[in-house]
Amino acid sequence: MQMTKLLDAQGLEILHEGHRTRLKWHRLRKRFADPLFSAEVMAEGFAAGASMELDLRVRADGGFVVLHDEDLEGETTGHGPIAEKRLSDLRDIRMQGGDRPLILSEDLAAMLQAAHPAALLQFDMKDDYEGIGAQGVAHLAAHFQEIAASVIVSAGSLDLIVAVKEKLPHLLRGIDPTDKLYGMRKAGGWKAVEIELRADLRGPTEPDTVYLHWPLILDAANEGLDMIALCQDEGKRVDAWTFTLKHPEVGFSEAEWRNFQALMALKPDQITTDEAPATERAWSRRMAG
Repeated sequence: MQMTKLLDAQGLEILHEGHRTRLKWHRLRKRFADPLFSAEVMAEGFAAGASMELDLRVRADGGFVVLHDEDLEGETTGHGPIAEKRLSDLRDIRMQGGDRPLILSEDLAAMLQAAHPAALLQFDMKDDYEGIGAQGVAHLAAHFQEIAASVIVSAGSLDLIVAVKEKLPHLLRGIDPTDKLYGMRKAGGWKAVEIELRADLRGPTEPDTVYLHWPLILDAANEGLDMIALCQDEGKRVDAWTFTLKHPEVGFSEAEWRNFQALMALKPDQITTDEAPATERAWSRRMAG
């Protein structure tokens, strides 16, 4: 039986052949037209029980700001490297487009108090452990030790995730070995990828979720390596990132549909997208024939 379920028509999940795949809102955007890292969209997601992702960049004082780039220019009215800025330097800076203040790590703990029990917020750490250091991990511990809401901390840096595990063992953890695995494929082929991925799954980070680039997942499957099944067999969830419809008002192009169908057939636990409701609607239309 093939069917789609969407709670309150809000782009939360797809149920296909008995498997639930959550649709994660990339960079706090329910749809691509939403402003980047919007506190309003985050509040909407908290109320609806959505899975959402935000990026964190470390500041000079060990705290964090919700931004993707390492410099302020691209996303804000400010200038210069974020790692050189302190809390006081960022108070008057605004996001590009609209007079919106930056979201600081100090704000997040309070915002999380309003989260629906099903909501999941991913803190995607964009700096490595060398940049964040013990001071940054201590900041996370001080501000997120007592939260009851579901938070998952993810990073490409395995050392950082191990440090988070030691200080905040109650938070979920995620790893993204994508860049490394692309390199392994080039150097040693798919067998090398499989060996490396298994090592990461069984390593000291003890991840709940593995974040993998969806084209890498499909390329591997075409060569006989089911990366999603491999992770799930080890008790890990898989997030396939980032599948965003080019024309959300139209739905899937034929190429997008082939790829999305192939991805769904592998049963990922979550798909990251900038167009969650449009993806769910497009899926429903296709499945209805």
